[in-house]
Amino acid sequence: MSERYSFSLTTFSPSGKLVQIEYALAAVGAGAPSVGIKASNGVVLATEKKQKSILYDENSIHKIEMITKNVGMVYSGMGPDYRVLLRNARKLAQSYYLQYQENIPTAQIVHKIANVMQEYTQSGGVRPFGVSLLIAGWDEDEERPYLYQCDPSGAYFAWKATAMGKNFVNEKTFLEKRYSDNLELEDAVHTAILTLKESFEGQMTEDNIEIGICNKDGFRLSPPEVKDYLASVQ
Repeated sequence: MSERYSFSLTTFSPSGKLVQIEYALAAVGAGAPSVGIKASNGVVLATEKKQKSILYDENSIHKIEMITKNVGMVYSGMGPDYRVLLRNARKLAQSYYLQYQENIPTAQIVHKIANVMQEYTQSGGVRPFGVSLLIAGWDEDEERPYLYQCDPSGAYFAWKATAMGKNFVNEKTFLEKRYSDNLELEDAVHTAILTLKESFEGQMTEDNIEIGICNKDGFRLSPPEVKDYLASVQ
């Protein structure tokens, strides 16, 4: 019966589901693992970045990207869909800055991105985005970190720590055992790497994982330090 509704985005099945959204979540579940952990003094994002060929230029591909100087995000799922959402997010953030002359708060940019994702579940001639996003930010007014997850349905939640992508259930279980509310940022980076190692195949190096750190100094990618972090958790 559900097959009759599986190709329609805007029609509910008799069980109350939009089946295309479930397929989009399946695309996320088949994507590379990504982890986000909120510490007491910042947030860390980490993801697996394996290349399909050794001939790729690894410097040309980035999975963790900056939206504003205080907010960054990572995805699991389909890379091209992520690129569209990233461009939208940067435009929305810039529009807010032009209007108010200050950086957009993390909760507001998450809300705006989630609205874009939700529109693609209710419009004809489109499909849902095949990505879930982890968005990390530091709010200057409140002087505290935030971590959010956005799903293809447009639903979003604030998290202390979470994982998505391939093998996310085991990674979440691992995080539940390791997480504590007084975790420092340095320890959060180590925990994120250990969480990725739960499902990592082969040798983990600075070339096949990516880490982003967000604290009071802003959001930054940390390639130089990745090697040191890896050495400390071997």
